[in-house]
Amino acid sequence: MSCVCILTPVIIASWPQFTAAVVAAATTLGYTAVTGDNSASTEERRAVSLEIAQSEIVTNQLGRDQKISVTRGGVTVTFSRDARGKASVCVTGEGYSDDELRAFGEELSQRVVQKYVHQKLLDEVRARGFNVVEEEVDKTNSIRIKVRHWDN
Repeated sequence: MSCVCILTPVIIASWPQFTAAVVAAATTLGYTAVTGDNSASTEERRAVSLEIAQSEIVTNQLGRDQKISVTRGGVTVTFSRDARGKASVCVTGEGYSDDELRAFGEELSQRVVQKYVHQKLLDEVRARGFNVVEEEVDKTNSIRIKVRHWDN
């Protein structure tokens, strides 16, 4: 018996879980975490703001006005949550067009959603007594998980 799950990426998380998903996704794409505040250097850089598609961060543990930034090759991607609770992505980079910056941001935000949903799914599967038998990622970054559950 097999089953195919298609998950709609609705993120309901606390900031530590979301941060872990950002770091994991960023690392797989070659980004590194930004430490400190480099807002002064972004004045002359081109910036594109995106909304995280189909996402909603809704927990009382998640504070307002939080952000995490990662960088790769002169491009900085900042995930943030504003005072009203809306999640967004800001991509900055010198020497890139708006379309290129938008593509970087969309690629990373999609990977973040995938990493977060993947981890939540594995947590739920294990919590319900299933064992992960096999897990594979194909060329298109689709993840296939085979689980097994034995009734007693």
